[in-house]
Amino acid sequence: MDQPAEEFRQALLAMDRVAALAVLGGALRPDDPFTSLEEVVVPALESIGDEWENGPVSLAQLYMAGRIAEEAVRQVAPETGPYTGSRIGIAVLEDHHALGKRLVLSALRAAGYGVQDYGHGLSVSRLAQRVHEDRPDVLLVSTLMLPSALSVRRLVAELELPGSRPTVIVGGAPFRMDPGLWHEVGADATGRNSAEAVALVQQFTGGAS
Repeated sequence: MDQPAEEFRQALLAMDRVAALAVLGGALRPDDPFTSLEEVVVPALESIGDEWENGPVSLAQLYMAGRIAEEAVRQVAPETGPYTGSRIGIAVLEDHHALGKRLVLSALRAAGYGVQDYGHGLSVSRLAQRVHEDRPDVLLVSTLMLPSALSVRRLVAELELPGSRPTVIVGGAPFRMDPGLWHEVGADATGRNSAEAVALVQQFTGGAS
């Protein structure tokens, strides 16, 4: 991990908003702000996520890291990114555990994407309704429990009713435990972490990888 990313990681773990903002501001390249932000934010959040899964980082630290990172990105980056032709949506289906979504959302915004956050705890019908209204090009769906992951199959079916649907990328514990589950529920791809989610969005929207 490069020094700015490590300094950003340390600021997030210390829950130091001022330091986090200072690191991002110092790393910002005027000629390519979104790439420079991605190089700092994504590795830092990925490292913190790994540490949480392995035990050293607490749930509170993980939660606050995502919030502080998102706030810092919003302050130093423009509201819209370079890929203005693509519409991205993100949601947690049925479950109320939103930490993974927050990390992915922060990473996508750091990469320059404008993302519509549909929230968490949404039913299949409610999320399908929101997607039909907004018509995003890509929908990222996070789940925590297996029943919610299996509900993606119904979501995809409802999204296909009008004759077209967004690219559906899924993530969360059930899809990490069963690498083939994303295909079984009719999704287009799965990402194990926020870095993979960003890469998949870039792939499906034609953004630079």
